This record gives sequence, structure tokens and C-alpha cells, in this order.
Amino acid sequence: MIPIAYSTEVAEARKNGTAIVALESTIITHGMPFPQNVDTARLVENDIRAAGATPATIAVLDGQLHVGLEDIALDALGQAQNVSKLSRADFAACIAQGGTGSTTVAATMIAAHLAGIDVFATGGIGGVHRGAELSFDISADLQELAQTPVIVVAAGAKAILDLPKTFEVLETLGVPVIAYGQDVLPAFWSAQTDMAAPLRMDSADEIATAQKTRTAMGLRGGQLVTNPIPQQDEIPAETLAPIIAQALSEADARGISSKDVTPFLLGRIFELTEGRSLTANIALVRNNARLAAQIAIAMMK
Repeated sequence: MIPIAYSTEVAEARKNGTAIVALESTIITHGMPFPQNVDTARLVENDIRAAGATPATIAVLDGQLHVGLEDIALDALGQAQNVSKLSRADFAACIAQGGTGSTTVAATMIAAHLAGIDVFATGGIGGVHRGAELSFDISADLQELAQTPVIVVAAGAKAILDLPKTFEVLETLGVPVIAYGQDVLPAFWSAQTDMAAPLRMDSADEIATAQKTRTAMGLRGGQLVTNPIPQQDEIPAETLAPIIAQALSEADARGISSKDVTPFLLGRIFELTEGRSLTANIALVRNNARLAAQIAIAMMK
């Protein structure tokens, strides 16, 4: 087991048996501009505290895995340049080489499991990129959900992806996809799609019990809880469709690929929506954090 640096708050929660919710750091370094990234990170952490759990933002700083960031470290990460975007493939190498990196969904799940944390709140998961039948560009998040026993609360997969293929892959991998409080899947900035949810659950207790049952049965992996953005904060799918199409076309024209695709698309959509996508992004992340805290508390029962 590698050494883990716990923040004072997370160390105290571990000592006292308080529920903990993991948070990724890629949203800070690659998902939002400064200072909204740090402001949002603090809002999300406070939402988790208000719900009765402890937040644990995860990152690698100078080769050290941190579970929970002190204020000064969070500020520094929010303004850092050339931060690596870590997934399963390069997570260990970054630590071994003394690097600094922010954690994607996959890397955050790995770190959370190492730290004994059952629940993780994020914005949206990665998945199958459009055109993946030619590029084979499929996020490691999907395989991670199939093998690492952490519940991930998200507003669905990112709307820039090929959503039907993403959920087909999750089904093939045996990942439970749960819609919270509705019968259809959400799509990140939009509360609803025309895709029926494989599973529906209406309470944190149900979700926690399902994961405990999976563990008791010896089933690997976690659960994806798709939590729709509050309707007052959403951008309807029909409004976003032509904007996403334009951003994708521009990315293709510029030859942008691999890990650079998602940050480019999110940034371009921010520009094309005149900031509405960022406002919606903040709202959905906070909404997911509140639900994740309830699930983490239920997991402790």
C-alpha cells in the first residue's frame, strides 16, 4: 500500500467513523477556469459538510497522493499550470516520478478505494466518444466502474459523448446504471433524455443497500448513480444539440484528440452558450455532492 496524505479534516473523519465523500480534482484543473474552479470546489465541499459527511478532494502533489486538500493546497492546484490529467494508465507513474496530477473519475475511484471511501461525487463520467468506431476513443471510466467497488454519483455521462454507446458498454461490463428519482437517464446539462433507465431508485438507502448486496454476492465493481440536474438549472437537450455539433466539428478540424478532446469541447461549449454551461455545471456538481453525502451516510449504517 502506498502512503496517503490525509487532510486534517479527513483524518479526523476516519478516526471518528464519519461518512466521507470523494471528489475528483480534474474538474478543478481542466473543467473550469480560475477562480470559478476553486470557488466551486469549496461550495461542493461545503454542501457535503452541510449534509453531514466529510469531503475528500483527491490529487497527486509532488508525487504524494492526497486524500483531502488543505485550503492552501486547493488554491495552489486551482492556479497550477501543466497539471497532468491522471487515469489508471498513468496514475502510478505520476506518483513514482514525483509529479503533480489531478484525478479523473477512474483515478479518483482507485484512490477512494485505497482510502476506504465508498462514495464519489462528480459532474459527469467519461464514456464512448462520438466516432469511436474509428478512433476507439473510450474512457477508462467505464472499465473502472466495472472493477472498482465505489459508488459514483454523476449527472449521467457528459453530453458531448455518444450516450447510447456509452450505456451499451456499461451494460456489457455489468455496471448497474441507476436513475435517481426518474425513469429515464439524464444527460449532464439536461435533466432528461429519451433513453430508458435500466434501474430506478428513489432513496439513498436503496442505493446503499444495492451496493452492499453486490459486495455480499462477490460481484466486482461499483454502481453509477445518474442524478438529474435540477430542472431550473438545466439547458434543454434540443438547445445544446447544435452547439455540441459545432464544437465537435471544430475539434475535428483542429486535429484535437485523446485527453485534450473533453477540455476543448467543454471550453468551446462554455463560449458558445455564453457561460450557461458553466452555471449548469456548477449546479449539477453541487446537486450530486448532496446526494452522494446521503448515500455515504447510508453506507455507514
